[in-house]
Amino acid sequence: MSEPILQFGTSRFLQAHVALFVSQALERGDAIGGICVVQTTDNPSSQARIAALAQAASYPVKIRGREGGAIVDTVVDCRAIRAAWIANRDWATIRHAAIHDVRVIVSNTGDMGYRLDERDSPALLAREGQAPHSYPAKLLTLLHARWRERPDSGISIFPCELVASNGDTLRDLVTGLARQWVLPTPFVAYLSQRCIWVNSLVDRIVSEPIEPVGAVAEPYALWAIERRAGMELPCTHEHIVVTDDLSSYEQLKLFFLNLGHTWLADQWLAQRRSATETVFDAMNDGPLRDGIEAVWDNEVLPVFSAMGLRARAVQYVASVRERFLNPYLDHRIADIANHHVEKVRRRILPLIELADSLSVGSGQTRLRETLARHGLTSSTQRADAS
Repeated sequence: MSEPILQFGTSRFLQAHVALFVSQALERGDAIGGICVVQTTDNPSSQARIAALAQAASYPVKIRGREGGAIVDTVVDCRAIRAAWIANRDWATIRHAAIHDVRVIVSNTGDMGYRLDERDSPALLAREGQAPHSYPAKLLTLLHARWRERPDSGISIFPCELVASNGDTLRDLVTGLARQWVLPTPFVAYLSQRCIWVNSLVDRIVSEPIEPVGAVAEPYALWAIERRAGMELPCTHEHIVVTDDLSSYEQLKLFFLNLGHTWLADQWLAQRRSATETVFDAMNDGPLRDGIEAVWDNEVLPVFSAMGLRARAVQYVASVRERFLNPYLDHRIADIANHHVEKVRRRILPLIELADSLSVGSGQTRLRETLARHGLTSSTQRADAS
């Protein structure tokens, strides 16, 4: 018998977030059980992590930073992971666990995790030892195997990828693939009715790995989970929030933390600043600090005030400021600047369009200048120009 939680992904983020939550909850008797983790990629670093996870009873998570004005610097042993598998090697074992033991699936498969692969086909349903290539196809084949043997037993699925409406998105991908493969209508109904696909938001900066397994993370952590009828949580934990208003958590994180990172990265690129500069360094540079504080206070906060969320926004930006001033996290702006234009499109442009829709769009001078630098315009600007 294996564990009731199946985790796809071995990233340092999951090590210091979901797996750590489960470990701490297990100590109090507040988790449904341990985790079996699945490596879905073939890169050497992931293979080294799986080998270490398979051999060790625990791994370290260093929690370092500021919390409530006090310094936190501690090491926590994570003991939640009880088995470590490689999809291409252990698929028959993973399949057996999914049929008989798994009650919850969690994942963080990276930016490309939801991409389908044309090499996957319905023939894989009959090949019990061969793993599909894409994550949606992996889920589809596992859930199909479970449905065949336990048609009334669904699973709660908690994607942690940074994708809007990640549960709904993943459900639509998997059910769409089932229809593309012309699978039975009762199975498609099982996917949408018996399985619970949960939208959630994760928020924690995990700045560096500990080799071969482990991570360094900040004290702040949040897993905001949208309430769904019938869902089974992997655990209860002080950093897990079950909410009917997930969108407000998403907007706070996107427009204060993520937008703040991207604005700093834009200044870093425009000014050709040091390759080693970190977020902490930038927050201790006078002009940069003044600039980001002005963005938060004068360009973002008025939008939340217009939505009736000013008090929550003030509290959240105070936590973001404390996180950005964490001297222990080596969070290089060069890393944040990867795929920069796309991040500007996803993080700054929606804020401007939201401000315009709420008629508070006259004051975002710095953010509008950032958009203009990259040739991006809001829908309001495009309409005015036409």
